[in-house]
Amino acid sequence: MDSALGTTPAGGKWSNTMSFVDYFPRRGTLLEPTFNEGEAMGEAKGVLRVLEGRGVPVPDDVREQITARTDLARVSEWLGRAGTVERAEDLLTDTPEAPESV
Repeated sequence: MDSALGTTPAGGKWSNTMSFVDYFPRRGTLLEPTFNEGEAMGEAKGVLRVLEGRGVPVPDDVREQITARTDLARVSEWLGRAGTVERAEDLLTDTPEAPESV
């Protein structure tokens, strides 16, 4: 919009109006919840790709729970654990279970 309006009077008004808006993520803007949901969706896709790449079966109900989650912190935790769990269901537990010793 800035380049379209350029140095016209409307461009000056536009610049003054938009100068107070800060869209940068994690700054408490109105767009932040939407941004975080988008980040969570991206990380959820990553969780599924890691599990599938490791050959870990992902039941439909677990897939739905992973993709429906919008809590970025939790989905990020799952992404970190996706490389080590033996079953996809193990991601949904509050605490990771220690592997059984042989």
